[in-house]
Amino acid sequence: MGENILIIEDEKKIARFLQIELEHGGYNVAIEYSGNEGLRRALDGNYDLIILDLMLPGMDGFSVLKEIRKKSSIPVIILSAKDEIKDKVMGLDIGADDYLTKPFSLEELMARIRNALRRNIKANTKKISYDGITMDLSTYEVLRDGQKIDLTKKEFDLLKYLIINAEIVLTRENILENVWGYNYIGETNIVDVYIRYLRSKIDEPFSNKLIQTIRGVGYSLRKEKNEN
Repeated sequence: MGENILIIEDEKKIARFLQIELEHGGYNVAIEYSGNEGLRRALDGNYDLIILDLMLPGMDGFSVLKEIRKKSSIPVIILSAKDEIKDKVMGLDIGADDYLTKPFSLEELMARIRNALRRNIKANTKKISYDGITMDLSTYEVLRDGQKIDLTKKEFDLLKYLIINAEIVLTRENILENVWGYNYIGETNIVDVYIRYLRSKIDEPFSNKLIQTIRGVGYSLRKEKNEN
């Protein structure tokens, strides 16, 4: 971990709470309490993600986001008490990667942070990994705990999607659309079939099972023991 996160939030208690929890989670955290200083630091610093309030002194969050987007594609999560649809639409249209309203669940915010950071994987990234699994995206080599695993192209694509979205619950529809494509025509249980194929190679030979079934929903790549 160790990614750098900038919090632009004028409520000092919230900012401090976020700082403590994020640093406990292994992130490096900086805080700015005004829109003007937040923008300056966002553009001058080397950050991997920004958590942005909207109601800020000096320059509001929408304006800060507009200026950031002129120069940077850094992931930005809006965290605001503004809960009207028009505000959410505006924030996302301007360029926010996500929008979470206050009061918020810390667990949900942390999951959204992880997701935003994964989505920001650069195009020239050669390898991705999760809990002992390493995938080389250029050679299609897959290792788990140093052991080479042979996957078909579709199994490889499925594992890649699971790793990029690790610890997030994915519906079968999510997986089908992103791995097989929106225009896929065929058996609707194809996701379950390929999950079984992947488990036989990625999970069954190892004691720690990672591909979890979320009953009635879909699947998730997680570190917990699989009880299914």
